[in-house]
Order: sequence, then structure tokens, then C-alpha cells
Amino acid sequence: MAKNIINRLLFLGLVVFFVLAGMNHFRDPEFYIPLIPDYLPYKNAINIISGIVEITLGLTLLSVRYRRIVSYLLIFLMILFIPSHIWFIEIGGCIEGGLCVPAWVGWVRLLIIHPLLILWIWYSGQYRRPAWNS
Repeated sequence: MAKNIINRLLFLGLVVFFVLAGMNHFRDPEFYIPLIPDYLPYKNAINIISGIVEITLGLTLLSVRYRRIVSYLLIFLMILFIPSHIWFIEIGGCIEGGLCVPAWVGWVRLLIIHPLLILWIWYSGQYRRPAWNS
């Protein structure tokens, strides 16, 4: 019983995480755009598309039928975000006029937090129950 509650909370937390993260791309694009490496063109479009994809995939996780494939797509999306994490490390953890943290924070995000997020996505993709029923 407790395991079911924990699994449900982990799963619903992931849905909320991606929906809110996706919405944040529109609410605060000035935070995300500088995190997109300079060698990539169309930073505004990348930001918008990332937000749409995160919201769409986050909500689609609610469908038991598509949950597993969506979890793989989210993992792929997280792999696509790795250059952004590396870029953040390369620029020393500081965005002009924005986020500025010690460089080691970028390494922690890349080597610990990002893999844990991927593991959370994979684990939640295995959750086979409807999110709203017991």
C-alpha cells in the first residue's frame, strides 16, 4: 500500500515537474535562452519548442497507453539537453545579467542531478496504473 502511494507521488511529481518546467519556458524565456549554446541557431525557437515538448510529454504521461514510449521520449529529450549543461560549465556557471553559481554546481547538475532525473523518468514510465485511480 505504501509503495503504491510512493509510486503514485513520484509519478505525479514527474508530470507536474515537466508541465511546470515547460510553462516556465514561456513565463521566463530570459532564463532559458542564455543556457542554449551559442553554436545553436534560433535560440527563441528552441526555447519555445522545448517548452511545448515538455508540457505535451508531461501531460501525455497521464495516459497509461502511451506512458512507456513517452518516458523514452523524455529521456531522449534529457539527452538533447546535455549540451546545454556542458555549455553552462564551459561559460563558468554565469549568465550575463542572470543566473550565476559556482562552476561546481554545473558539474553536479550534469553528473548527478541529470542522471537522477533520467532515472526518475524511466522509473515513472514503468508505472502502469492510471494516475487518478487506485
